[in-house]
Formats: sequence, structure tokens, C-alpha cells
Amino acid sequence: MGCFQSTARKQFPGHEDPVILASQTAFSVSEVEALFELFKSISSSVIDDGLINKEEFQLALFKNRKKENLFANRIFDLFDVKRKGVIDFGDFVRSLNVFHPNAPQEDKIDFSFKLYDLDSTGFIERQETFLEADVNQDGRIDKSEWQNFVSRNPSLLKIMTLPYLRDITTTFPSFVFNSEVDEIAT
Repeated sequence: MGCFQSTARKQFPGHEDPVILASQTAFSVSEVEALFELFKSISSSVIDDGLINKEEFQLALFKNRKKENLFANRIFDLFDVKRKGVIDFGDFVRSLNVFHPNAPQEDKIDFSFKLYDLDSTGFIERQETFLEADVNQDGRIDKSEWQNFVSRNPSLLKIMTLPYLRDITTTFPSFVFNSEVDEIAT
């Protein structure tokens, strides 16, 4: 594992050990390593600095870095955990984890709530979403109301699961054979 670690740390300021990231997420070690390959590709698409900026994120999602997109901006803001205007590898993996098919439903509900709480008040307000979810009709939706609304409308969480993350190594099959880390059974 030495080569992977030392090389990655020099070039990628927010790089973390794939074994640790795998233990904290639904991803296996080889999936984390495959995500590192994806991360390297995205983070070098505009500025090769080992971090993903908003323009690179937009380019990766929509193949277009010029058109402003509220959805892409909101997701970028949620992935930018440290609020530095960039996403490092650890935050990339931890944030992407919520979209894994094996991620806990509660994590998906929390992320989707934050996504729709556009002004980060802890409430989804009338202009942000559906009146139907505001059960107590106080003009805003708290997390409990959102959880009840999502349980009655499970299709809202479909965007919170990306099936191909179940086995990211099939996206980068050559990487499976080049992994320098043995999988740890959980």
C-alpha cells in the first residue's frame, strides 16, 4: 500500500487512506480506490490541483461548465463539507456514500432534506417545496414532516441511489487487478 499512499498524499491534499474511508462508508476498499481514479480525473479537468472546484464538478455532472445549474450548485455545496469552495477526496467519498444503494435510508433522508432546504434554515419553506408535506401548516417543513412525506412518496429518494455505486469497480475494471490493498471482510 506504500506507493499508493505516499504518491497520492503528495499530489492530493485531502487524500485519505482507502481502508479508513471504506470502514466509514458503504464502499469496499477497491471501490474507494476506483473512486480515487474518478476523483483524479474530475479534479484535473480544469485545474490540476488535486481538488474538485465548482466548475469541475459541473463539468463532470453535465459536461458543461458554462451553464449555471441550481441543482449542481446545491449538491456541490453539500459535498463541500469544509466550506472552502473545493471538494477533497475524503469529502468526495463520504458525500458520494449517501447515493450508494447500501447507504442507510436515514442518511438519504437527511441529505435530501438538506438539498431542499435551500436557505439552510433547518426547514423546507413554502417556496422550497410542496404544501402537502407541511402537515401542521406552519408554512415550513421540519425534518419530521419531511421524513413522513418521503415515506409516503418514496420516489423522492430515487435520486438518492445510484445503482452503479454498488460495484464501482466494474466502471474501472482494470483497477481491480491493480489494487494494492487486500479487502477486509466485514
